[in-house]
Amino acid sequence: MSGQWRIAALAGLVGAVVATGAVFGAARLGYFPAPSDRQFHAYLMTHPEVLIEMQAKMQADSDAEETKDTQDAVDKLGLGHVLDPKIAYVTGPAAAKKTVVEFFDYNCVHCRRTFPVVQKFYEAHKGDTRFAFIELPIFGQASDNAARSALAARRQPGKYVAFHFALMGETGEIGPNETVDAARKAGLDLDRLMADLKDPEITRQMAEAHALAERVKLTGTPLFIVNGKAHSGEVTKDELEQLWKS
Repeated sequence: MSGQWRIAALAGLVGAVVATGAVFGAARLGYFPAPSDRQFHAYLMTHPEVLIEMQAKMQADSDAEETKDTQDAVDKLGLGHVLDPKIAYVTGPAAAKKTVVEFFDYNCVHCRRTFPVVQKFYEAHKGDTRFAFIELPIFGQASDNAARSALAARRQPGKYVAFHFALMGETGEIGPNETVDAARKAGLDLDRLMADLKDPEITRQMAEAHALAERVKLTGTPLFIVNGKAHSGEVTKDELEQLWKS
């Protein structure tokens, strides 16, 4: 979304809210008769964009409130929990001063839209930033299976990131065939992967990830925590860079 589009949308929203509020506020103050329900209905039918803009404003306010709740939870919990290698796949210099954490689902459309940004950012900063990738399957069995495969892939040194990016780069729902293709692209030992999938520890890790998500008050994926600052939803290159620099 371009900056000009954002400015135009914001201007339109403010104009719509102010205009509607001014009309009905003035009526309540007695400057002119209050419009009837029929008149109000007719106005909204003539100007449906007002409802769309107000709905967008309400959604933005809701997202901001949810992000605040998550931020408060992260501040209280501390970064140690989201950088726990028992839950997250953590990579990068141990002494790095910068950190990027992502909760994601492989079948989440918003995670996939953000994936190219995350991948390029990772390649640019893997030498100076601590990254933590946390599987949080919330979209059914297909997501659950993909997350289990990724957790099993962690046991093959140096293969997880390539496997993770291969899965995230899929365009359709990730099933067994897509998982096998991604595993081959990442150079995983398929026999070992299948054997590791049977380990009950995988189930425990997934349960701990969901418990952590509840503790940080996560309401959807993706969730980024960059240098301790929470960002819910898709993130642009500029937004990620700004969070990283702050």
